[in-house]
Amino acid sequence: MSGNSFGQVFRLHTFGESHGPALGGIIDGCPSGLLLDLDFIQSELDRRKPGQSRIVTQRKESDKVEFLSGVFEGKTTGTPIGFIIRNENQKPTDYDHLADAYRPSHADYTYDAKYGFRDYRGGGRSSARETVARVVAGAVAKLFLKAHKIEITAYTSQVGDIRLLKEYRELDHSITETNDVRCPDPLIAETMIKKIEQVRKEGDTIGGVVSCFITGMPAGLGEPVFDKLHADLGKAMLGINAVKGFEYGSGFDGVEMKGSEHNDAFVKKGNHIGTKDNRSGGIQGGISNGEDIYFRVAFKPVATIMKKQVTLNTKGEEQEMNGKGRHDPCVLPRAVPIVEAMAALVLADHLLRHRSAQL
Repeated sequence: MSGNSFGQVFRLHTFGESHGPALGGIIDGCPSGLLLDLDFIQSELDRRKPGQSRIVTQRKESDKVEFLSGVFEGKTTGTPIGFIIRNENQKPTDYDHLADAYRPSHADYTYDAKYGFRDYRGGGRSSARETVARVVAGAVAKLFLKAHKIEITAYTSQVGDIRLLKEYRELDHSITETNDVRCPDPLIAETMIKKIEQVRKEGDTIGGVVSCFITGMPAGLGEPVFDKLHADLGKAMLGINAVKGFEYGSGFDGVEMKGSEHNDAFVKKGNHIGTKDNRSGGIQGGISNGEDIYFRVAFKPVATIMKKQVTLNTKGEEQEMNGKGRHDPCVLPRAVPIVEAMAALVLADHLLRHRSAQL
């Protein structure tokens, strides 16, 4: 299986399965001398881990990260950083009834078609549990970016048809982590939570949108033609399990505007050049222009539902199946730190690429 690495200079390679002994990764290209705040890294994992609230999967995992290499006396050495997160609450027998069944909207059939074999225990490598390694690497990348005054903030902006209509600059993001759904509007958050609880009681699932913005951006990050910054952000987000859409800046709404309305006029902002508006989402020609980057990521409803479904088995025969096991009724609350982590990996990689290009 190829395709388990991400990035060019700041590079992550992940390994492990949902119900194997452990998951982990190797971070290559991280500069030496970076103070590795282990408490911060663990706090990022705690934001993603299962069982943290009543509206996520009740699988119980402490998700404690163990660093195996690349760190000495609390700082990165510049050598590969190896780490693992041990699985503590595997229940592979929950999936025995699916050994020959193709679950609707899962990767079961496509994995069989590609490899002629698959790990049916929670989807194995296709399970969203793989993202735990991304969050570790993303936390390391965040520490690197913080040293350069770049901050990444994501939040839940939509669950089903419940939308947070205010843009990111109008919100108090200090309260995002004070509710289970990670929405920076308490009233909208409560409505979202009730919606998720209702859907869960029905044995169903629901999707939504995570919004993200990045501040402190320098101008000049991004590599045209094929490695545009927004293209790499799009790839990073679309590589997250359950993601169905990505838009940045004005996105799809921009098609309703004329060029005279959409163009970002350049203006002086103190000692540097900026734009009057920011419909470009902080990126022009695939390169950051110094304004905030902002984007939205759409997540589909979780494919495993606790309702009867008719599917096909490996022999092509119809089979009735029932959802079983521990699954999220909505991925949004736990997806927020994953979106931030993947954005951090992209920016750390491009920051290092930009630095090397200037030597």
